[in-house]
Amino acid sequence: MATSGTMLGALGFTWDRSAVSRDIPRFSVERAVWRFHRSLPEYVWDAAVLEGNPFTYPEVQTLLDGITVGGRKISDERQILNLAEAASELGRLVRTHDFRLSKEVSDRLQFLLARDEELESGHFRGEGRETLTPGVSLGQHGRYLPPATEHGGGNLRRIFSQGLEFLSTEIDDEFEQAVAYFLFGSLQQFYYDGDKRTARYMMNGHLMSQGMDAISVPAARRHEFSTGMVDFFLRKNGTSMFGFLTSCRLAADDGILPPSVLSR
Repeated sequence: MATSGTMLGALGFTWDRSAVSRDIPRFSVERAVWRFHRSLPEYVWDAAVLEGNPFTYPEVQTLLDGITVGGRKISDERQILNLAEAASELGRLVRTHDFRLSKEVSDRLQFLLARDEELESGHFRGEGRETLTPGVSLGQHGRYLPPATEHGGGNLRRIFSQGLEFLSTEIDDEFEQAVAYFLFGSLQQFYYDGDKRTARYMMNGHLMSQGMDAISVPAARRHEFSTGMVDFFLRKNGTSMFGFLTSCRLAADDGILPPSVLSR
């Protein structure tokens, strides 16, 4: 049975397993992917807001319809299009049953998400030419330093494999696995940029592969998300973020699923 010590050793953080919801509605994979694609503009806009992108929701809709938006930076436009392309690829992988919690899939999604923004994309830190170790700004709390970038990236591949092994053997609930993976990828910072984005997409791929709807952090809750993540980096405890992401998932069902399903 997973203990705080084994969690910390395998993933780098802990959480209260008794506080994790076990009543997440499940349907078919096809339904989950359909709802994800139907909500694509909202999903992309929510993700963009978390990155500080100034595009409005109507502007995102316009851009995804193939019409350029005047007065916006090309870099902001590219970020929106990359978020949408990666989301479409994620949906395809889930629909064709090719999605896995794997380095190969993560590298593919991270390349699509951050190819125009980061130092190197599509592979872990250290697997390319650069060996810098970037920190994560925590505002007034300074910076969080992830595991060092080593030439060849072998240390990060070991951390990744160890974390996946723990999630697959010690955590038996798929919703808990998915959220824990997001926190794991965010904390370990396997890439030079786009780690939280990539980890969220991977989390959602795992959820949809089990017939659960994807989680989108509403734009209106950006501050709550950012504050919660800073606390997570500082304390290495994911209990609050589990609660926050669960609330985002269940709130998205208001007015869509009948109360009898939501209260199961």
